[in-house]
Amino acid sequence: MRRAGEDGRVHRWAHLVWRWIRSAPGTYLWLAILAVTSFVVARISPENLDWFLAGRSTNLDQLRSHPVHALVASAIWTEQPSFFFYFVIFHVFHVPAERWLGTRRWFTVAATAHVLATLISEGVVSAGILHGRLPANLANTVDVGVSYALAGVEGVLTYRFAGGWRWVYGTGLLVFYAVPLVTSHTFTDLGHFCSVLIGLAFYPITRGRPTWDPLRTWHSWRASRGTGG
Repeated sequence: MRRAGEDGRVHRWAHLVWRWIRSAPGTYLWLAILAVTSFVVARISPENLDWFLAGRSTNLDQLRSHPVHALVASAIWTEQPSFFFYFVIFHVFHVPAERWLGTRRWFTVAATAHVLATLISEGVVSAGILHGRLPANLANTVDVGVSYALAGVEGVLTYRFAGGWRWVYGTGLLVFYAVPLVTSHTFTDLGHFCSVLIGLAFYPITRGRPTWDPLRTWHSWRASRGTGG
């Protein structure tokens, strides 16, 4: 009897986990790919890592010669094998966004932010090199990662919040990405800020979607605990 009960609990937990994964299939597929690529990056020697990632970057050289490959590959490779960080951050932003918007709309936001922010930031780099304001070696710099897509999804999640919370979150997000843009002036800082603006521009696809009031959720949780006690 005890064995049957344990098997039943395992089956229920497995069913719940599978339902959770199915609620955000795009995010978990992306995480599975990142798990593999992070494992590979962790096993490449430091002296070879830049050469390896340069061929998968959205730098000017790669965008000119292999634009589609560069845009796709750069979204599944990272410079640091920090898969646990991505696992956490994807659950904080991508999973809620995909469950809220649906896979197709979520992917549209993430992909658009990744592509447009890359083209804008690398366009600025190209102009800077052309006019002698930036060094020519920036044309083949390593530029990989998921951060542009992430910033775009963070931007569209502004509309997930209800009432004044929307302004608190949205303003905080803009400040968070504007400060390094103003202080550091790097092309990646520009790309991140543009990604947030791109995410904010997707307001039309969020109309009719449910919103969330954190304070109301907190009060409801407190009330349920009080009733239960």
